Amino acid sequence: MAVNRDKPDRWKKDIAKSVDLYNRWFLRFAPETYRTTRLEATKEVERALKAAQDLTDIGADLLTREPSVLRTLRMSACPPLAVDRLIGLAGVSPSLVRNMEEGRLPPRLDPSKVRADIVKVAEIIRTMADPDIFVWLARGNGATRTERRRAASIVADRLCGALANPIIRNAQERRQLDAITSWLKKRGYVEAAPGTKHDEMGPGTFALRLNVPVKQEASARTVNIPVDAVVMPKTTRRSGFPLLFEAKSAGDYANVNKRRKEEAAKFAQLRRTYGEGVQFVLLLCGYFDTGYLGYEAAEGIDWVWEHRLGDLQRFRL
Repeated sequence: MAVNRDKPDRWKKDIAKSVDLYNRWFLRFAPETYRTTRLEATKEVERALKAAQDLTDIGADLLTREPSVLRTLRMSACPPLAVDRLIGLAGVSPSLVRNMEEGRLPPRLDPSKVRADIVKVAEIIRTMADPDIFVWLARGNGATRTERRRAASIVADRLCGALANPIIRNAQERRQLDAITSWLKKRGYVEAAPGTKHDEMGPGTFALRLNVPVKQEASARTVNIPVDAVVMPKTTRRSGFPLLFEAKSAGDYANVNKRRKEEAAKFAQLRRTYGEGVQFVLLLCGYFDTGYLGYEAAEGIDWVWEHRLGDLQRFRL
């Protein structure tokens, strides 16, 4: 039984209401988030500049000793370097750069290979350091306090967007999960005990951020896929399988259309493993246009809008 995917005449009105809800939340949440992130970013940049001696010492020893400074150093380039762009320019292992972004060196790579790649990364950063920000590099006589503060402020602004976006995205997801949790508890549902698997859930229970094992297409191996909310209705479904919900929020239309295949791929894995009785439902808030909705509907995926959570009842919850 379809709830929203078979009603395209309502999509545009729902899109407008969803955008309004997201924007109201964003205007309340984002300014505080940005201020907090800006302060954290400035401290991070100042630590990195100190470690790199105002960018006069960008070498393999520094990046080996403090790999986390790479994130700041990428933002110090002209133009600022995305992770994939740095990997391509330096011709190094993606695993190296992504591990360094998380503050560590890859444990499974050959140490001599790691060292050689770090030398390449350091060379790219030195070559592309922004001369308009780090004006003292051309002089060769060190930065003044004013110059250092100005440079740190500029780089912090660049870094801030990269730090703020995941925080906003995670906060929005948390709010969506709180909304569905509140809706379920008001109707007598209880959260399953920690460690409960999806096939151990009793009627009238739910779990958040639960891993569900699925078969890989090309082999007999199984992998876990994370599901934001798993709900076993009070009246057991014919399939005996719980409802699976994926919380999705978006602050622009472009990003969702780049990622719309992800949900379809996850749904295909679930159906391949557990059969046609699997129901995978999106919980949407924000910028989801008719192109996105049409794609998901064609894949057999239904959804509930956060501004109209009452539609959950139509899934017999």
